[in-house]
Amino acid sequence: MPELPDVERAVREIRLVGLGKEIARVDTHEDAIVYTGVTHQDFADEVSGRIIVQVGRYGKVFYLLLSGEGRMPVLHFGMTGMIQVKGGPATYYKSSKNLVRDEWPPRFMKFILHFSDGVQLAFMDARRLGRIRLCLDPLHESPISKLGFDPLLCMPSLDKFAELMKRRSCPVKALLLDQKFSAGVGNWVADEILYHARVHPERRCNTLTETELDSLHRQTETVCRVAVDADADEEKFPEDWLFKHRWDKGKKNARRSGTLKLPSGAPATIKWTTVGGRTSAYIDELQKPYALSSALEEPLQDEADAGMDAANGDSVLTELSDEPEHARPFSSKRKKIAAASRPRKKRAGDAGDG
Repeated sequence: MPELPDVERAVREIRLVGLGKEIARVDTHEDAIVYTGVTHQDFADEVSGRIIVQVGRYGKVFYLLLSGEGRMPVLHFGMTGMIQVKGGPATYYKSSKNLVRDEWPPRFMKFILHFSDGVQLAFMDARRLGRIRLCLDPLHESPISKLGFDPLLCMPSLDKFAELMKRRSCPVKALLLDQKFSAGVGNWVADEILYHARVHPERRCNTLTETELDSLHRQTETVCRVAVDADADEEKFPEDWLFKHRWDKGKKNARRSGTLKLPSGAPATIKWTTVGGRTSAYIDELQKPYALSSALEEPLQDEADAGMDAANGDSVLTELSDEPEHARPFSSKRKKIAAASRPRKKRAGDAGDG
């Protein structure tokens, strides 16, 4: 799914080709799912003839402020949404590359804005999980009004951030993914934040130390800033980022030979688990499921009870996971107890068969 840096890149593209220009005509494709609270024809009628005076973003949502009376387009990419200027590349998310074709109008087009100077801008969505809305006041209406803080636009103070974290008992990765907490943070951004903060994705929020909270606060803003400054171009991301190494997943305990390094220079071990229903990558040597401090050398009891099995790398079924990988309905211990409680079938030759 396109995350904060990807959406910011799209916003910059729209500003570059459309800011200050009149939308002379709008071509639309009917889609009662993607168009929310408005028909495709009403969208075209209300947007046509107006000038783009501002392009903004909040979290993963972006919007166009237009001249004159009427509502403003408020857009969300969903899983596979993207924009494309005719004659240029699409601003696709990494996993959506295979959906891009060299054709116009593009496949999965929902609308095309025709500007007065001849430039054309398309919005596409293959899986139809994106949303197209019209709002009178985008920043004060749903969906933006229901979102949490944006790490680049309104990052809370450390004290407020720590307060919001410590009042929750869910896994920290699940909270970072909650758009009502941190708008714009998605799966890979959350993993990157946790990696640089040296916090395991399944740590419970209310068990985090002051040092960890401080690091999480700094990295939440820093990771988003660095990714945006790189224009969401993975080739420009730092070489020591987890993003550069997480995609060749292979097996759960696979080690990317000689790629990502530990501070010692030894190869890092990338492991995966499922948190909040999403696959989470982490570095086994650096991100532990318990606090690393001189005062706390053993795993917290509630973390140990959560089912972390360091010996075989099995994923953990957290309270917010919906489809954990390799999920097991019963632990090995429970299976043994259940087997022991079942009556054993008698076989020929057993005592008492006479």
